[in-house]
Amino acid sequence: MWRCLALYRLMPGRFALTAGLFVLVNVGVALQQWMIGRAVNDVEAGRAVTRAADGTLDWTVALHWLLAIAGIAAARSVLQYFGGIMSLVIGQDLLTILRDRILAQVQRLDLAYHWQHGVGEIVTRTTRDADKVRDALINFWRQVFESALVLIATVGLLIWYHPWLGIVPLVMTLAGLALFVTQTDRLVWLDRAVGEAYDQVNQELSEGVNGVRVIKSFGLEAQRVDIFSAHVGLFMTQARTALAYAASRIPLPQTVVALSHVWILAFGAHLVQQGNIGIGELVASLLVANMLVFRIEGIGRVMQVFADARSSAARIWELLDAEPEITGATARLPDGALGVRLQDVCISTPGGHTPILEDCSLDVAPGEIVAVIGSTGAGKSTLAGLLPRLLDAQLGAVLIGSPTGGWHDVRTLDLDDLRRRVHVVPQESFLFSDTLEANLRLARPDATHAELLEALELASASEVLERLEHGLQTRLGDRGVTLSGGQRQRISLARALVARPAVLVLDDATSALDALTERRVLDNIRRLKDTRGQHITVLLIASKLSTILLADRVCLLARRRIVAEGSHHALAAVSAEYRDLLGMDRK
Repeated sequence: MWRCLALYRLMPGRFALTAGLFVLVNVGVALQQWMIGRAVNDVEAGRAVTRAADGTLDWTVALHWLLAIAGIAAARSVLQYFGGIMSLVIGQDLLTILRDRILAQVQRLDLAYHWQHGVGEIVTRTTRDADKVRDALINFWRQVFESALVLIATVGLLIWYHPWLGIVPLVMTLAGLALFVTQTDRLVWLDRAVGEAYDQVNQELSEGVNGVRVIKSFGLEAQRVDIFSAHVGLFMTQARTALAYAASRIPLPQTVVALSHVWILAFGAHLVQQGNIGIGELVASLLVANMLVFRIEGIGRVMQVFADARSSAARIWELLDAEPEITGATARLPDGALGVRLQDVCISTPGGHTPILEDCSLDVAPGEIVAVIGSTGAGKSTLAGLLPRLLDAQLGAVLIGSPTGGWHDVRTLDLDDLRRRVHVVPQESFLFSDTLEANLRLARPDATHAELLEALELASASEVLERLEHGLQTRLGDRGVTLSGGQRQRISLARALVARPAVLVLDDATSALDALTERRVLDNIRRLKDTRGQHITVLLIASKLSTILLADRVCLLARRRIVAEGSHHALAAVSAEYRDLLGMDRK
């Protein structure tokens, strides 16, 4: 939580102004109570209203005190208003900063982190946790900062009247605050349980929305509702437990602080009797003590907020402190056509329990079109993810380059440069809920209108454009829901072709296309050149014979490595495993 409070350093001017306004407000409180005490003394002594020699009443002193007290109250109200507004504005700005940092961190973290942490958890930290921290930061001003000022002003005024009149309430107040603090650890633990339950609610909701077609196809609506209700029920149980604990622990600290009232009344009456203070000072003491008690009780009422915020802040900083396993270097790829080399690559699932690739080697020459074929789960998509460093190999080397320009280990390259030159198009075509033009420009924001149309033509997606009512300005809906699977794949291909990468990896990215369209697209890609005028190197992760036949060379991935390579006809003639995979009859 202290790290969240430290974010105030990003806006020192507004922080100082807000703090100054609250200081003035609470100085005004002490001054107002002091004036009330003096006014009561004047009333008791008969000086507030006197009778003149002609028998009329002289209200000068009384009006003086009334105007002074009313003036200070009005000034305090104005300062309190602007202080409150400033604290709200700063709180919203800090929330924006937190969410921006969370989004930037989520984009920075590698795929391994996303595999281990679900969408629901990240959404919860960005929304619920960030909101709770914002609420605590806003309450910080009234329930922590201002309460500290009230405590200083109250104790200062009481000690001004008599040392023991202020010391005992100070001790009682600190004891009550200590009780509050000792109880928050348990509340933090309880709120972490609430947050984890809320993660599951968000995860289930996200899957229910994204998988709505599957749910409807199998008639699972009732089952999914029951599962979601169970998660919500667990969340409600955890939330009620946390609230019940907070409600049962608040009264004791408040009672300890409220006992200071009794002390001030008893000891103050004794001081009045001894003539050490007047009735006005006793009244002022009770008024400021009453204000202090209400302020400390306010801390009790928001104790749950601060405990929640501590838990939420810890969850947020756990995310922000996570270090990506994949970080870029500074080297850049040379100009010219690029090839790919995998040298004895080994990679396992996150945690290192199950090997995916072992001693896997592959060589793709610049400008060559190579198909990689293998059974489901053989590691084809993992191999594709190694090239732009979406994943990193635990052993071995992944090299990008050429015989003339030299070969470069991807770990030594600048990530942005690498991913501009090496592009992977996955089988699952993800389109953003934006216009067709905006989706295409993701690959290259400075692409011209003619280049967008050319990319659509190369991907055989011109007919998709013609069917859209508003052309390039048509919104595609969530994940491109308004398009068919084949249309989404062609749009994704067009987006990749807009970038004109040096190495293009198609991870079964033409699986939804018919053989004729697929041939047309791959023939277009074969003739295509990158932004530097060099032929593009294409790695086809393929499962269809029609795709494999379009490649210059075929590599068979089995038993976690490349076990055979050559032309389709050569592999079909010598490899039974290859024939079985494609369902070909033995000759």
